[in-house]
Amino acid sequence: MANKKISIEEMSIWDDAHQMLRKAQRDGVETAWDRLAQQTPHCTSCELGTTCRNCTMGPCRISKKMPLGVCGADADVIVARNFGRFIAGGAAGHSDHGRDLVEVLEAIVNNETSDYAIKDAEKLLRIAKEIGIDIEGRGIKEVAKDVMDVFYADFGSRKKEVAFLSRVPKKRKEIWQKLGLTPRGVDREIAEMMHRTHMGCDNDAANTMLHAARTSLADGWSGSMIGTELSDVIFGTPTPKMGKVNLGVLKKTQVNVLVHGHNPVVSEMIVEAANSSDMIKKAKQAGAEGINIAGLCCTGNEILARRGIPMAGNHLMTELAVVTGAAEAIVVDYQCIMPSLVQAAACYHTKFITTANKAKFTGAIHFDVKPRHALAQAKEIVGIAIEAFKHRDPNRVDIPGEPVDIMTGFSNEALLTALGGTLDPLLDVVKSGKIRGFVAIVGCNNPKYRQDSCNVGLAKALIKKDIMVLVTGCVTTAAGKAGLLVPDAVNQAGSGLKEVCTALGIPPVLHMGSCVDNSRILHLCSLIANALGVDISDLPVGASSPEWYSEKAAAIGLYAVASGIYTHLGHPPNITGSQLVTDIALNGLEDLVGASFVIEPDPIKAANLLDARIAEKRKGLGLPT
Repeated sequence: MANKKISIEEMSIWDDAHQMLRKAQRDGVETAWDRLAQQTPHCTSCELGTTCRNCTMGPCRISKKMPLGVCGADADVIVARNFGRFIAGGAAGHSDHGRDLVEVLEAIVNNETSDYAIKDAEKLLRIAKEIGIDIEGRGIKEVAKDVMDVFYADFGSRKKEVAFLSRVPKKRKEIWQKLGLTPRGVDREIAEMMHRTHMGCDNDAANTMLHAARTSLADGWSGSMIGTELSDVIFGTPTPKMGKVNLGVLKKTQVNVLVHGHNPVVSEMIVEAANSSDMIKKAKQAGAEGINIAGLCCTGNEILARRGIPMAGNHLMTELAVVTGAAEAIVVDYQCIMPSLVQAAACYHTKFITTANKAKFTGAIHFDVKPRHALAQAKEIVGIAIEAFKHRDPNRVDIPGEPVDIMTGFSNEALLTALGGTLDPLLDVVKSGKIRGFVAIVGCNNPKYRQDSCNVGLAKALIKKDIMVLVTGCVTTAAGKAGLLVPDAVNQAGSGLKEVCTALGIPPVLHMGSCVDNSRILHLCSLIANALGVDISDLPVGASSPEWYSEKAAAIGLYAVASGIYTHLGHPPNITGSQLVTDIALNGLEDLVGASFVIEPDPIKAANLLDARIAEKRKGLGLPT
């Protein structure tokens, strides 16, 4: 049975996407939507989570006729095992990102690089104090070395808890201790999950699910948080600024370099190289007016928030950015990079360049970028792009639309500065009901949805209810293109939220960074909870990932729930083959950790569910609903 053919207009809500999808068809470039059609219908057992390939006695598929695998595992055990490994994969991705930043800090401390430096020394000192490091009378690199050592230890197995648990409200820590959920070390929890899900180990589905929560918490409160905080220390903490978004940010008269992936270690150097006088001179000698850097996905979010570098698009726009025919190079690090980009680039003059040994792509030009020579390597990469510009075919270039303005750079530090250095003004408007609560909309695109329809629909519905929205990752591009990331968007908000945002000169939807920067939102929740003397689960907050697809998104969702945040997903993980596991996710976690998942594909219905939850939490705090 073939997948129902859908029109281009049904694939995405964006005009620039429609134009490039038509061009892709003309140019013979296959996209994610084409491959989804080829792969549909999907395996029912896989969708339910009831297949097991963890040993060679199988593979096994559980059904009413075959209720047990060869080893005797039932649907509950197999679904829980699969979900646990799924969470481990997601936690590994974001946490390994954090480890890479520790390695860059180590190179700085050991004077092994002059390309990177500590740009926010004040934040480094503040972090050091939070995690118990003495800073009095000590040099910045001396303190940095101790911070490095503490964070390296967070990945190990000898600690009782990770360092940033110093930020967690007392009531939340007590819940974790009671349930055995206190994260001890990133690698320890991931390795234990892999051990638990080996045949003959953990065969209690509920117990496996609890360790999945612990694994996700190690990511959220350690691996991801380290990645965010050290990125700020090394590259600078984001502050509010203007940027631009959509495929229209590409330039016909310039060398266009797209940076894609998740880690700013490489993209920051690409920006430095592109701004250097020698590279600009080479570009002009090649016939270009200059060099234009544009971001894709979370690497794009990183340099958008810190430097105002424009965003070309989110996950489902990555192939279409190449289809413009205007990209000289797409430079990637890791995560969310479709292997199809190699083939798409080969259809044009575009060079596909990889920069991490953990993310090589067959057919790509590869650089193993290291801190010691990062800027020189970045200049070599930009040089390849300049050379490619000479081979661009103007007849194949089609850059759709005009750039859309967005406001970015809302780190927690920037928010506190805007509030006069204290949370009190924010708490006051929440107590009065002008801002009824907060919802973080985060994560991905999935071609099973009309691109960004749910991301944008949910954001618009929430701000009408005086609920401020925080966005990260691919939702950033969606909200930006929809005009929600500029102060004028207050005209789409409820009267209370409009009043507050107008007074502060900010949008009702705030961009807080890349997907790893969801840890900023965790930290903000803990700051508010600590200020009020309550648990995170008592706050009028929620989280959502309407169009999610990845292991990382599942790990983010689970650490949000385990931290006490009610979390909406547009579709369930592959767990519905077990009623027990599904009930734990939708109901049982509420009793254990004070929050749960809710599944709802319709963005308006989802907004109503999140609104009802916020009203319930406001009532619990004695606030008007």
